[in-house]
Amino acid sequence: METKNNLPSINVAIVDDHHVIADAPERLISEPGTACVTGKAYSVAGCRNLPESRRPDVLLLDISMPDGSGIDLCRKIKETYPHVKVLMLTSYGELATIAAAPDAGASGYVLKSSLPEELLEGIHAVASGGRFLCGEASLMLSKSENSPAELTRREMELLRLIAEGLTLPEPADKMRLGVRTIRSYRKTPNFKLSAHNTARLLQNAGALKLIRSAPPYPSTTGPNA
Repeated sequence: METKNNLPSINVAIVDDHHVIADAPERLISEPGTACVTGKAYSVAGCRNLPESRRPDVLLLDISMPDGSGIDLCRKIKETYPHVKVLMLTSYGELATIAAAPDAGASGYVLKSSLPEELLEGIHAVASGGRFLCGEASLMLSKSENSPAELTRREMELLRLIAEGLTLPEPADKMRLGVRTIRSYRKTPNFKLSAHNTARLLQNAGALKLIRSAPPYPSTTGPNA
């Protein structure tokens, strides 16, 4: 397929577990006339044959799937279809996730909160063999490389206790503070390290070398788990 400028159009496939969200990029991508959506899937299983049946040049891939991880799916796609360029399109803005994407074979990373122009720029960049990070993801990586997140002494003390596996009220006893005070302190490291739960907090802290490593921790969903 060719565009109105007689240039080859970029075939794009979208994999997102939300139907409405998957439809939005399709409208955005089709408007300029330089790319077209050839297929969509809403799960890991649904994406299994998408690269072969729809032959996309670029695959827009979310990280959260009902039946698996987009990061793991990216790795499998690149192993089977190395010519397909993967551009992560997700709401996950945590440092550890952004850093994991290229290791899985992704050529780019765009947050769903990014400007539409960034998504289009990312599609064209990876389709031509380049790399692309949206502004916010680029800033996150830049901050991690140049200046580690600044936590107060108390916040660092609490972070280390969390890394040891302590849960409320144990850190309160160790730090000789009330449980309510600890709950208040607990929110700040999450905010500073862009983490929505304890597992992500420890992963991001490990990536920033604020703790020695991120020990195995059960996945949780609450902001203060």
